[in-house]
Amino acid sequence: MLQALEGSMAIARTVALCRPQVVAAYPITPQTHIVENISRLVANGELNCELVSVESEFSAASVVLGAAAAGSRAYTASASQGILLMSEVLYNIAGMRVPVVLTCANRAVSAPLSIWNDQQDSMAVRDAGWIQLYCADNQEAVDSTVQAYRIAERTELPVMVCMDGFTLTHTLEVIDIPDQQLVDDYLPPYQFARALDPGSPLSIGTLVSPDYFTESRHTHHEALLQAETEIIAADEDWEILTGRSCGGLVSLEGPEDARIGILSIGSITGTLAAAMETFRDEPAARLIKLRSYRPFPVAALKQACDGLTDLVVMERALSPGSGGIIGIEVRAALAGMQDPPRIHNFAVGLGGRDVPLEIYPRLLAAIREEAPSGFSILDVELDKIDENT
Repeated sequence: MLQALEGSMAIARTVALCRPQVVAAYPITPQTHIVENISRLVANGELNCELVSVESEFSAASVVLGAAAAGSRAYTASASQGILLMSEVLYNIAGMRVPVVLTCANRAVSAPLSIWNDQQDSMAVRDAGWIQLYCADNQEAVDSTVQAYRIAERTELPVMVCMDGFTLTHTLEVIDIPDQQLVDDYLPPYQFARALDPGSPLSIGTLVSPDYFTESRHTHHEALLQAETEIIAADEDWEILTGRSCGGLVSLEGPEDARIGILSIGSITGTLAAAMETFRDEPAARLIKLRSYRPFPVAALKQACDGLTDLVVMERALSPGSGGIIGIEVRAALAGMQDPPRIHNFAVGLGGRDVPLEIYPRLLAAIREEAPSGFSILDVELDKIDENT
């Protein structure tokens, strides 16, 4: 059903459609509206689940870990410092191969304190072993949330659905919320093969000696690589039911014969598409939306970049002292191509700085005027550094 909804409300309703049995979360801007709306659905009798109010994000992650391991479908959400406080448990959830779904309402990480959007938080836990899916708009966030449960439960890997804070969570859009029967048909009841049961005692997450630790990490790594197939299948089956696709691992927009590509992640994809429509006198680019960041889709990315002479990688996070996070991985992935494109790596929009439509001609100008460099922050205003020091 088409409804005009704030992104956070849409996610809350979608989570309810997935019939979680346990929800635990601690409020943090800009995630707060999601769990507020879930609590309202529970209070109104529209969602029958155990809603656990906890004292921290660490506890929220711990509760959903225990719930899912005991055989209950579980959900949590967080952002920024909350994701970092959860990080110890995020590694445990993934290492134990427990299927949990988490919404990350992407927000900058302190210090300095910022409550606005960038993607430093989810990037900080990119190596925790979770599947990470990034959403370009609120419809994708809704559809990816349903898909995330199927992916998690079939792969026994947790899934983090990343949506840009404020830009999506607090934006009103017309969204097609699926009906309950459709979600039930798509998403069978939760079953966890290794569910904890007092009648048949077993342990998970126990001490592993050096004799077996390497093998554990190997199987986890292989499971993430193999999850590509399940991510694609989940999206294809959802498209059959709804007519909508989130793009699988990587999706393309723009002319197939374009020689310039721009790769982005999250809602900035929509900004670039609108900019290309606005600046029609500029050369059209091939817009590449990286939806799956973990697993990192090397083969799909190579195919998406075939025929390009230049590729711009745009990021809303950085690794201080190194530079681009995604850019480094893109360079490594494309190094094996027979004729790889020149790669230009920029960060933009850190700490919620506006990314205007004019970013598009600026990117094209940067390609024309500069040789490919390691990394730079495209929208930095150096005069402000002197003013504030």
